[in-house]
Amino acid sequence: MNKSWNEEYKDKWDERYKEQEYVYGKGPNLFFKEWIEKFKPGSILMPADGEGRNGVFAATLGWEVISCDLSVEGQSKALQLATAQNVAISYIVGDLDQLRFEPASFDAIGLIYAHFAADQKSLFHRKLNEYLKPGGVIILEAFCKEHLELKKLDPKVGGPAELDMLFSKEEIIADFENYDLLMLGEEEILLNEGMYHIGKGAVVRFAGIKRA
Repeated sequence: MNKSWNEEYKDKWDERYKEQEYVYGKGPNLFFKEWIEKFKPGSILMPADGEGRNGVFAATLGWEVISCDLSVEGQSKALQLATAQNVAISYIVGDLDQLRFEPASFDAIGLIYAHFAADQKSLFHRKLNEYLKPGGVIILEAFCKEHLELKKLDPKVGGPAELDMLFSKEEIIADFENYDLLMLGEEEILLNEGMYHIGKGAVVRFAGIKRA
């Protein structure tokens, strides 16, 4: 029987997170760090939080963190990292489309390299929008479509190999149309995040406040 996209993705990440090292490092993504520090701590949802580096960092600032990911291996390492940092996070293992939260449950959502199947990403974004309170913030960094050429030149920089899994500013504006933009741009950056984000990458960066 052929595996679904999510099953194949889960197997990929379980295998990667079995590595002894934290494959994207233990420190937070720099864009996420810069922006989450600007806001008063509250509740934050961290989809695709992997080994927990960003969720755990938010917890050290006083945020109440719910992380989620497909990988039980990621969950295990995230909880170990939280213990080492003397904080606690909640971590749910499962498909994002099967998770349910009350509307307007969160003060913030962090989407750091949260790449989804092409036919699912806009649906997921709109579902996440429902979970965010009016006045809440989304902080997003992900590979943009120009990244694919850079990945071909240097595979060590990581990222999806499918163009439709990558983002554009136009897609972000369409998915989060009810937001006041604090920051939105595409740029090339040098990544140095663990074993699998090393080198020059092209990213889209977005921070926005949900309108009342």
